[in-house]
Amino acid sequence: MADITHRRVLNIAAPIVLSNATVPILGAVDTGVVGQLGQAAPIGAVGIGAVILASLYWIFGFLRMGTTGLVAQSAGEGDRGEVSAGLMRALIIAVLAGLGLIVLQYPLFSLAFQIAPASPEVEQLSRDYLGLRIWGAPATISLYAFTGWLIALERTRAVLVLQLWMNGLNVALDLWFVLGLGLGVKGVAAATLIAEWSGVVLALWLAREAFAGGLWRAGKIFDRTRLTQMARVNTDIMIRSVLLQGSFTAFLFLGAGQGDVKLAANQVLLQFLEITAYALDGFAFAAESLVGQAVGARSPTRLRRAAVVSSQWGVGGAALLGLVFLLAGPAIIDTMTTAPEVRETARHYLPWLAFAPLIGIASWMFDGIFIGATLTREMRNAMLASVAVYVAALAILLPAFGNHGLWAALMVLNTTRGLTMARLYPRAEAKAALSSW
Repeated sequence: MADITHRRVLNIAAPIVLSNATVPILGAVDTGVVGQLGQAAPIGAVGIGAVILASLYWIFGFLRMGTTGLVAQSAGEGDRGEVSAGLMRALIIAVLAGLGLIVLQYPLFSLAFQIAPASPEVEQLSRDYLGLRIWGAPATISLYAFTGWLIALERTRAVLVLQLWMNGLNVALDLWFVLGLGLGVKGVAAATLIAEWSGVVLALWLAREAFAGGLWRAGKIFDRTRLTQMARVNTDIMIRSVLLQGSFTAFLFLGAGQGDVKLAANQVLLQFLEITAYALDGFAFAAESLVGQAVGARSPTRLRRAAVVSSQWGVGGAALLGLVFLLAGPAIIDTMTTAPEVRETARHYLPWLAFAPLIGIASWMFDGIFIGATLTREMRNAMLASVAVYVAALAILLPAFGNHGLWAALMVLNTTRGLTMARLYPRAEAKAALSSW
C-alpha cells in the first residue's frame, strides 16, 4: 500500500476543491438565464423549486459519506468483491429512494408550498419546474453513491470530470432551451434533468470495474451483517446531519429577530462559511478515504499519519481563508449587496468570519476522520452534546449581546464539536488495531 504523503493528500483534495467551485456557477447561470425573461415570477419559481428539491435530496446525503467510509475500509482490506458490493447496496437504496420521491411528489410539494406559500403565478411555475425535475430523483441520489465510492478509492479526478460534464451540459442546455427555444422555467428544469441522467451514464462508465467480472457477487450484496452495518452508519450520519442543519436553521430564524438589516447581513456573511466549506471539503474527503483504508488495513500508524497530514493542509487552508476574509472581506461583501446599511452591518460582524475557518477546522477534519473510521455513533453523540451546549450558549449570549451573541454561539457550536470529537479520536486508532468488523 502506497505511503501517505502530502502529495497524495493534495491529489485527493485538489480535484474536490475545483469540483466544488463549479457548483455556485451553475446556480448563478440558472438565475441569470431566467432573469433574461424580464419577469420576476420565473426567477422566484426556479429558486423555490430548487430549494424544495435540494431539501428533499439532502435527506439522502448520508449515502455519499457512508459509502466513502465503508468502501474505503473494504479497499484497505483488499476485498475487491466488497468494494463492488458496497456500491451496489448504495445504488439500490438510491434508486428506491428516488422512486419513492416520484410516487410521493404531490403530497410532498403541497406540503412544501403550505410551509412556504408563494403567489399563485410563482407556485404554478414552481410546480411546472418540480414536475419535470422530480424525474431525476433516482439519478441525483445515485450520484451521491457514485461520488462516495469514487472518493473512497481516491479517484477524485473522476469526481471532477463528472461534475464538469454535468454542470457544463446543464449550462449549455439552459442557454439553448430558455434563450434559444423559449421554453422558460420548463427549459431550466429539462436542462437539469438531462444533465443529471447523463451524469449517471458517465458515472456508470467511470465505475465500470465495479460491474465487471461479477466481483460484486463475491461481496454478497444482501449479507445481513453488511446491511446492518450500512443501516447503522447511514442512520447515525443522517441524525447528525439533521442536528447540524437544525442548528443553522435556528441561527437564521433567531437572526430574523434582530431586524431585517442584521438578518440580511447575517445571510451575506453565511456565504463566507459556504466558501470555507467548498474550499476545505477536499481535505476532509482525503481524511475519509485514507483513514478508511487504514482501518481496513488494520494499521493505527497509517490512520494517524492520514489524520495528521490531511489536517495539516486543512489548518493551513483555514488560516489562509481567514486572512483573505480579514483583508478582502469588505470587498467581498460589496459584491454581494449594494444596500449601504447591509454593507455597514456586515462589516461590523466580519471579524467573526475571519476567525471562523480556524475555529471550525477541527470539527470538519474530525468529521472526515470519523466517517472514514465509520465511528458514526461517536460523531452523532458528539453532535448531540454540541447542540446542547449551543442551545445553552444561545440562551445566555443572545439576550446579553444580541447579534454578536448569536455569532458567538455559532462559534461555540463548532468549538464544542471539535473538542468532543478530539476526546473520542483514540477510538479511531483503537478500531484500526482491531480485526475487521
